[in-house]
Amino acid sequence: MADQTRTHHEMISRDSTQEAHPKARQMVKAATAVTAGGSLLVLSGLTLAGTVIALTVATPLLVIFSPVLVPAVVTVALIITGFLASGGFGIAAITAFSWLYRHMTGSGSDKIENARMKVGSRVQDTKYGQHNIGVQHQQVS
Repeated sequence: MADQTRTHHEMISRDSTQEAHPKARQMVKAATAVTAGGSLLVLSGLTLAGTVIALTVATPLLVIFSPVLVPAVVTVALIITGFLASGGFGIAAITAFSWLYRHMTGSGSDKIENARMKVGSRVQDTKYGQHNIGVQHQQVS
């Protein structure tokens, strides 16, 4: 009977310690989440405050310097657009000259001629194939 009592008490103490550990873990998880969330919320608030202060300071400067900034931005945009267009046209020209060189030297013309012959033969096959089908259809009727 004493053995049964000890076993019963051990089981109760084990159950209570097993229940205490998950609760402790949940408390630690909750505390960590609250700490991390609170820290991020504070950082978010500080960032918002800094942004509002920066806009408050920068707005008068933008208004004062807008006659200079707007033409400067337009000029920079035009310069960038010009360089990009020039580069694009240059690449297109190099590609065209490369194709022309390959075509004139014969390294690319064989491929083009072979492709032209294949397309021509397919057209002929299709043309005569449909003609033959029409002739066969008339003969059957």
